Amino acid sequence: MNELLSPDPEVAVPATPAGEAISARADLPGALPDALFRELVAFRRDLHMHPELGNQEFRTTAAIKARLEQAGLRPHVLPVGTGLLCDIHPGLAGEPAEPPSGSRGVLALRADIDALPIPDTKTVPYRSTVPERAHACGHDVHTTAVLGAGLVLAELARAGRLPRPVRLVFQPAEEVLPGGATDVIDGGALEGVGRIVAVHCDPRVDAGRIGLRAGPITSACDRLEVVLHGAGGHTARPHLTTDLVTAAARVVTDVPALLSRRVDARAGLAVTWGRIDAGHAPNVIPQRAELSGTLRCLSIAEWREAPDLMHAAIDEVATVHRAKSEISHVRGVPPVVNEPGSVDLLREAMTARRGPQAVEPTEQSLGGEDFSWYLEHVPGAMARLGVRPPGARHSRDIHQGDFDVDESAIRVAVELFTATALLEAERG
Repeated sequence: MNELLSPDPEVAVPATPAGEAISARADLPGALPDALFRELVAFRRDLHMHPELGNQEFRTTAAIKARLEQAGLRPHVLPVGTGLLCDIHPGLAGEPAEPPSGSRGVLALRADIDALPIPDTKTVPYRSTVPERAHACGHDVHTTAVLGAGLVLAELARAGRLPRPVRLVFQPAEEVLPGGATDVIDGGALEGVGRIVAVHCDPRVDAGRIGLRAGPITSACDRLEVVLHGAGGHTARPHLTTDLVTAAARVVTDVPALLSRRVDARAGLAVTWGRIDAGHAPNVIPQRAELSGTLRCLSIAEWREAPDLMHAAIDEVATVHRAKSEISHVRGVPPVVNEPGSVDLLREAMTARRGPQAVEPTEQSLGGEDFSWYLEHVPGAMARLGVRPPGARHSRDIHQGDFDVDESAIRVAVELFTATALLEAERG
């Protein structure tokens, strides 16, 4: 076994969440052995200690590749240099995954592998060793879960118990707009794929459970950069200048108000500013002002129209104050819209493993996720993976330096993925 990935003898198997049901289908293979679970916990902690930003995930990619190759699989690093694809073929792990004639295509399991540019503030043995870098969104858990599912499915394939091919997708740069998913798709990840599924850690859901929702489950998310220009001057004579501080303030307050009257309120379009910068002295009106923010939208249709509406609203407000505007509207990601059939498949899989009480409804989030790009091409769904310790009174939110998970969620995610693959095969 690769020394880096050897199970840590000090890693205890996290306790099974209280009240968790025994598998509702005793005939369904793919349960996760405790020895492999301990290895996966160690693997996750190793990733957590060595986080890498988007398109820089070279160590992470090498670690995943080494473990898959050790299992007899043939992973392929993506053309962008990080991330990889790996096919598991019925009967012979590692062969190219080609769907049988007339089938619905390969099932793909997707994980994102990058970290965030924030410090890890936890006091744990597996705290990040890289300054200002942390796995604060759970991507280390997603990666470990898809890896674990691949290892279990490879064993089933060798035993002749995997009826249909499965593709593992380890995607780089989810946190980098417009998302690494577009590069992965360009790299052939969806060729022959009929359905794709994923999970995302949710600190509001108890470990041992998942949250499901048909239809939109996340929001579209774009980035806005606005620069206003005008003739500056003395604050004693604002009538002779372009008062850019006032103009910037009006853009901040008036543009969201204008948009709220030009877009159906049910679309949930929201513009929120995170930065405003103008001037250097209290008695000098500047010649330049800068604003940065995000545009989020719950509806794909309105999201597609948003750039034109946004530009028009900014120009209108700027013109009133005699300012000229430069607008950089960086398209991010559309909403993740879960396909109902894929949601039903995930629900059936989780119920088969842990009973109906392990599934709960979930709300649509205003967060963005580039899993949406896959769903522009093939049906699929993303589940919310519970990572909150059962009974905990407070949860640690994602994108915060103290974010952590109940590691029993790794077992849940692995078994959810394996059950999904096997039940998808049963559908013929």
